Amino acid sequence: MRLGLDRLQPLGRALMLPIAVLPVAGLLLRLGQSDMLDIAFIAAAGQAIFANLGLLFAIGVAVGLARENNGAAGLAGAVAFLVTVEGGKVLLTVPPEVTAAFAEQATRDLATAAWKTKELAKLSVPAGILSGLVSGWLYNRYSGIKLPDYLAFFGGRRFVPIAAGFAGLIGAAVFGLGFPILEGAIDALSRWVVSAGPIGLFVYGTLNRLLIVTGLHHILNNIAWFIIGDYHGATGDLNRFFARDPSAGAFMSGHFPVMMFGLPAACLAMYRSALPDRRKAVGGMLLSLALTSLLTGVTEPIEFTFMFLAPLLYVLHAVLTGIAMVVMDALGVRLGFGFSAGLFDYVLNYGLATRPLMLFPVGAAYFAIYYFAFRYCIRRFNLKTPGRETEPATVATASSSSDDQAAGIVRALGGSSNLVSIDACTTRLRLKLVDPAQVDEAALKALGARGVVRPGGNALQVVLGPIADRVAGEMRALSHGAPPVAAPAMAEPLPAEPNAAWVAALGGAANVLELSISAGRVRARVANPAAIQRGAITQAAPRGWNEVSPGVIHALVGF
Repeated sequence: MRLGLDRLQPLGRALMLPIAVLPVAGLLLRLGQSDMLDIAFIAAAGQAIFANLGLLFAIGVAVGLARENNGAAGLAGAVAFLVTVEGGKVLLTVPPEVTAAFAEQATRDLATAAWKTKELAKLSVPAGILSGLVSGWLYNRYSGIKLPDYLAFFGGRRFVPIAAGFAGLIGAAVFGLGFPILEGAIDALSRWVVSAGPIGLFVYGTLNRLLIVTGLHHILNNIAWFIIGDYHGATGDLNRFFARDPSAGAFMSGHFPVMMFGLPAACLAMYRSALPDRRKAVGGMLLSLALTSLLTGVTEPIEFTFMFLAPLLYVLHAVLTGIAMVVMDALGVRLGFGFSAGLFDYVLNYGLATRPLMLFPVGAAYFAIYYFAFRYCIRRFNLKTPGRETEPATVATASSSSDDQAAGIVRALGGSSNLVSIDACTTRLRLKLVDPAQVDEAALKALGARGVVRPGGNALQVVLGPIADRVAGEMRALSHGAPPVAAPAMAEPLPAEPNAAWVAALGGAANVLELSISAGRVRARVANPAAIQRGAITQAAPRGWNEVSPGVIHALVGF
């Protein structure tokens, strides 16, 4: 499937890195509270993560956007965020009533500082995301910058945090001087969402599922979970829930009936609809998918089994999610999670929930609706769900090692030389390829992929489930250690830097218009492509090379 949204894909991916720390934050915060273990320092440790979400987003988004996820971008994100927040505090205008009750100057100063910290904390997540976006862009743009010799120490990656600091000054001016406008805009958004009532919840729930195909649902979730609403300085539905706001949880509760009951029922329907002689082959896979959804709330592996086979069935699934949001809100149910709407989070946060037992009758109804809807549609329209294919489906077995799976995926993607970048979010590989046409989708599905999405350009996403991040790491290790491609045995390899040997391989100095190296990649542009010595370049670029357009060479040579 092709979508014209490839430019937004990195943002959706980057937002997942800071969100990944929320499970440990929620776990520590809940275990330390009085109705659990009643250990104050454990609760304080969890609260520290929630209190510094802005900083975590600044670091995580910057690293997620940067090439090779380099840590220098994370440092730059932290610098930009701290300059933005601390500089913005100085520029805030303090209302007279904040200090009117205090006579001593020291006390007035403390009251002023406390007010500034509390007020700007309301915008810490937007400030963190913007700081991360700017810092990631600065790293990708300037990490290879060359300065004059007397300033050379500050060149390259060291330049990025410096530039981020100056960018933070702009952020400080925006958030400090523009605080009344920004606060008013977020308050207006929060009031609109609240006033929208069931309609707003329905639209959120439906879009949350529909946007999964693009990977952009993370952006929508960040607005709902971390920005909308304010309760004693805690912003967003998720933060307010853990701060014990009795009105929080509206944007989370409706996910539980779908993830714990509805989608496992869909798996049962697919199993019952499979051909009798293939049920055993697909039963283990469908059971694994159902348990993953039930226990952890990770649903994409299930959704991609029918998303493209039956788009109308997927639209029904999205609409039912929106309806679940409305129903749970109408029943006064308030549930929350630190990771997703699975049984683990339900049990852990039971003590914070409102009317949590209402989940079971609603869930039972959703189980029945999903089971019979899927069973009817699969049989009525002869959908080729697992176990109903014309040829027996190849199911990845547990006996295959993870290394073999990663190596197989690399081969199915066209080999190491076809991989430009390898990233992952919760359930999917997010890739940039030299030539997407080399991808073997049938082989990917045989290796356990639940779906393949082509957002546009050279981007590709492979849905694997919760193992995606581990597989991405193994693929990176395999790609970095890839052997030379088609190198003549007796020839001497060229140095992996743009020196005289590279100039010769590109047809001589007169033929070279541009030649540079950055982040392990040689970039060259020549006047006459016919003069290029392709064999010599193949030896010099063991990770592969490509003529991206006539006369323009990109070669991967290591780091």
